[in-house]
Amino acid sequence: MGRRRKETRGIYRWSRPAIGAIATVGALGTGYLTVIKLMGNDAACPVKGCDQVLNSAYAEVFGIPLTLFGCLAYLSMVALSLGPSLISKDIKQRQKLENLTWPLLFVGATGMMVFSGYLMYLLATELQAACLYCIASAVFTALMFLLTLLGRQWEDQGALAFRGIIIGVVTLVATIGMYSISINGPAATAAGNSGPAVTTISGPAEVALAKHLQEVDAKMYGAYWCPHCFDQKQLFGQEAKKYMPYIECADDGANSQASLCRAVPEVTGFPTWEVNGQFLAGTQTLETLASASGYQGPTDFKN
Repeated sequence: MGRRRKETRGIYRWSRPAIGAIATVGALGTGYLTVIKLMGNDAACPVKGCDQVLNSAYAEVFGIPLTLFGCLAYLSMVALSLGPSLISKDIKQRQKLENLTWPLLFVGATGMMVFSGYLMYLLATELQAACLYCIASAVFTALMFLLTLLGRQWEDQGALAFRGIIIGVVTLVATIGMYSISINGPAATAAGNSGPAVTTISGPAEVALAKHLQEVDAKMYGAYWCPHCFDQKQLFGQEAKKYMPYIECADDGANSQASLCRAVPEVTGFPTWEVNGQFLAGTQTLETLASASGYQGPTDFKN
């Protein structure tokens, strides 16, 4: 019994530094991803899924990189966990600050864990991709939650559990609502989501190429939430978009053909073009599509 009590007191001593260390690593990781996102570069990652996830519509909230919010959340956990010991060396004052910040640490850790859990759900169901950064962040938030839960002696554990449930429910509802507004917005229709409206103007060459691609049975596999798919549509323009051989791969997209997309093993990301038996991954220039499809029409593309 005495040994167990001693081990418990040991957890109390190192729980805050451990939370601070984990949060620091998380802040560095999300900070790196934020810079990469803003610069338009690809993140260093050993698997393909990272870029697919980090460039998806779920990687931004109202045009702001999600990683920026993650970085700020991690930094707040660093401040709350390490702040009391850095602010005051007086034991009584430090204990007072720790008592004030423990509930805030619990709120932050619970909210971050629930949010990361929802992102894991999106990875498995919507994006169907593996992102090591996202998985690592989910592990970090779970560890911070456990350390917050076990890192001190909570007086009323029943009230703590109740607060945790409330925080979790509020976080989940807010997250779902936030993504619903951010991604769908006015573009959501009864038939499904169609993504943002194309704003560029098509020239005769863009329209002719789109019609030619349709005639040769080319296919563009994409998803309404995919920013690179939107970039591809922007290259064709408003008028030519009507003739693009577009296949919607998102389950909740307008005129979804998700089963067709899943039946093509070469489609591992969006957009993927299938032209004359050749698969082209990523946004393609109109010149590339013209060459691959044997297009002989005008090539004075505007976009």
